[in-house]
Amino acid sequence: MKKVKLVLNEFWDDMNCGIAYYSELVKNYPDKWIAIVDKKVIAAEDSINYVEGEAMKKTGKQNDKIPVMFISKENIFTKMKVKNLFLFL
Repeated sequence: MKKVKLVLNEFWDDMNCGIAYYSELVKNYPDKWIAIVDKKVIAAEDSINYVEGEAMKKTGKQNDKIPVMFISKENIFTKMKVKNLFLFL
């Protein structure tokens, strides 16, 4: 059970990192799919399939354990009508 929780925590830590640094990611990866592991972008491309494949090759993890997000030129998080956005388990 602890290993599952650790994997989930790592996943959400990386996903939250992507959200926290979204404005920086937009500058470097506009309109790209990215994979984040250990709070670093490990793959970026136009194709989600390519990004998932590269991330799996680089980490040995299954793609459902790797946060992948689309970085839109339009920052979706600043458009939300929510005061605080928190993702947690």
